[in-house]
Amino acid sequence: MSFLTLDLNLLRVFDAIMTEQNLTRAASRLAMTQPAVSNALKRLRYSLNDELLIRTAHGVKPTQYAEELWPSVRRALTDLETAITPETFDVSRAHTTFQMAMADATAVLWLPSLVRTIEREAPQLNIRMVPLTTRDPRQMLLRGDVDLAVGFFPGVTAQLAGSQTTSASPVHHERLYTGHYVCVMRKDHPLANAPLTLDSYCEAHHLLVSFSGRAHGLIEEILVGMNRKRRILLTVNQFFTAGQVVASSDLITVLPRHLIGATGMTDVLVARELPFATPAVDVDMLWHERDVRNPAHKWLRAHLAATAHAKFTIDVA
Repeated sequence: MSFLTLDLNLLRVFDAIMTEQNLTRAASRLAMTQPAVSNALKRLRYSLNDELLIRTAHGVKPTQYAEELWPSVRRALTDLETAITPETFDVSRAHTTFQMAMADATAVLWLPSLVRTIEREAPQLNIRMVPLTTRDPRQMLLRGDVDLAVGFFPGVTAQLAGSQTTSASPVHHERLYTGHYVCVMRKDHPLANAPLTLDSYCEAHHLLVSFSGRAHGLIEEILVGMNRKRRILLTVNQFFTAGQVVASSDLITVLPRHLIGATGMTDVLVARELPFATPAVDVDMLWHERDVRNPAHKWLRAHLAATAHAKFTIDVA
């Protein structure tokens, strides 16, 4: 195949399919019919002598060659778009709605500032919050259910960091801030007046915050490695609920320190250092490739990053 005879429009179709991981969504993105997209893919397969994308039960899966080719195609198309259509964006005239997924306590940290800014600078921009029920929101982003997810996604960000040196991913991420876990209990709890020991921690009754509802979390994995275990008496899926219950019972829980304020119970709660080491709580925002150059989306991401910088310039301790 000669580059001189290659229809470069096929590369736009290839980019859209790789971005959406779905022929129907790619067709919608390109304002084309699905048969037209399928035909373009067939022509590109013939030109490049590679299957490029293989159908699966959940859409299409790129071949190794497609994954290696896509970053170069994406960069070239982005450069052309930038050169041909220089960015002009007036946030005061932006008229769009973003769907965001984050935990209740995380939303408490971000939304007041975001709402004030929208009312002042972007009066026609709307936000809809979607429940975050997973530590891996990539499918929500791929399906277009949400435009942005904010939270603690350690498995996802580790994979995405690895993909930067191997194959491309349609999901992007940016670190907003880093915190750490503490044990939280009511101020007059029997364990509140002395440093926690491993024995006293394991003997207490516990509350677990779990988005999925599973009564097994990070702490269980740490305790298993120490040949210890704890009794989880209650599992909830909201940090606010956790704070309310812990404040009025003998249950103790583990929360990121920066989220304690979002429980609304800081006057009756106390934090104690855990008697074992835990990984840092890295809070990231995730978004899809389709929104990388969306000026309103870029404005939203920049606002969240600036808010994080203002609130969490240093690790919250």
